[in-house]
Amino acid sequence: MGQGVLYGVGVGPGDPELMTVKAVETIRRCPVLAAPRTRGGGMVALDIVKGLVDVDAKTIVPLDFAMSRDPAERAASHRAAADTLLPLLKSGQDVAMVNLGDVSIYGSFRYVADLLTPEGFEVVMIPGVTSFSAAAATLGVSLTEIDAPLHIIPDAAGIPDSVIAGDDACVCMKSGRRLPALLEELRYQHLTDRSILVQNCGMANEKIYRDLNNAAVDADYFSLVIVQARRGRGA
Repeated sequence: MGQGVLYGVGVGPGDPELMTVKAVETIRRCPVLAAPRTRGGGMVALDIVKGLVDVDAKTIVPLDFAMSRDPAERAASHRAAADTLLPLLKSGQDVAMVNLGDVSIYGSFRYVADLLTPEGFEVVMIPGVTSFSAAAATLGVSLTEIDAPLHIIPDAAGIPDSVIAGDDACVCMKSGRRLPALLEELRYQHLTDRSILVQNCGMANEKIYRDLNNAAVDADYFSLVIVQARRGRGA
């Protein structure tokens, strides 16, 4: 028996209908599903999968990733996840590791894959719909205009000057507990008139905030802010 294949599968932001046909077929084909698990024990990506795929006969493997600013803690959790999947792959079982959104955008999969690739395992990535693409569609807005660049900013890392000037657009992702600081920066930089906040896009508890000046907003991990370029910038 040969070694199993590790698939990284993007399952989209929340709505099961946004999963690609390739993602669904890959998940159905794999006997093992691995999914990140939150501190509370939930597996959001797996819940999305269950909206379209019967997983009762599959082996479900929870993976616990450290949401820490300590690189050593994060690396240790990646190593633990890789070690959990290693015997399954060695036994010849294909494993689908499901990730929210697209597997290449801030996904935990890449860290695990980088540890298993040197072991000789085949790794395949299945793209998915990103949270910010789905949010833009929900809002009915475009993320770009002609030649206006789009910045993707993690964890409220700071708004680029070109966005403040109105030339570029940006998406602020993974804000979590730093969301209040991000909202304060948007107000300070007078960007609230071009900004929209979406939480839990595509999920049952989705929330949209169009007025960020006065909104009382909870610091939810699945929060993103779209800051649009000024209209007509590239006309």
